[in-house]
Amino acid sequence: MNAFAQVRAGRAGRRIPQLLIGLVGYGAAVMVLVQSGLGTASWSVLTDGVAKTLGISFGWATNLISLMVLLAWIPLRELPGLGTLLNVAIVGFAADATAAVLPAPQGTLAESGYLVVGLVALAFFDALYLGAQFGSGPRDGIMTGLVRLARLPVAVVRTGIDVTVAGIGWALGGSFGAGTVLVALCMGPLVGYFLPLVTVRLPAATADERCGR
Repeated sequence: MNAFAQVRAGRAGRRIPQLLIGLVGYGAAVMVLVQSGLGTASWSVLTDGVAKTLGISFGWATNLISLMVLLAWIPLRELPGLGTLLNVAIVGFAADATAAVLPAPQGTLAESGYLVVGLVALAFFDALYLGAQFGSGPRDGIMTGLVRLARLPVAVVRTGIDVTVAGIGWALGGSFGAGTVLVALCMGPLVGYFLPLVTVRLPAATADERCGR
């Protein structure tokens, strides 16, 4: 289904705001983790490594990786939706905007607070925009595609992806810390917990089609 059909699928008055809030919140949560200095999300380690390698901002590196990751959708037979396109347009800029206004944490306690808040917020906002059912973001499209094809739990697939991209990002010089391990191990279970709570229910016979899958 195209983006216009997704909007017409029903409950747009809830789904569109949920999508936008989820994407902005996701970008902000990514930067909260980065600012903690204790380690960030696995994809952000990769983003940081790419940003340092290419000499561009974190947000622009986020957008570049999003476009590249979309190529991996082809063998997974995932189709982009409105959420996919807005993810590329919003998340990176939300991260850069947050970096411009978020104060650096002072002391270990504040850094730990940033890490915990960032982790929970990242999982919640990830589930929030996925639950709007406008299609997956570039990174989550890999997760949902593998879950569908391999018939494995969300937690298992998400953890495997996070560990892999964190390793690549670290090899490129991305920031890696104890918090990265914590995020990699906890994101899958947390997203798996939040997703059923925030998913907007659509008619079962057409839900997947309307999400552009």
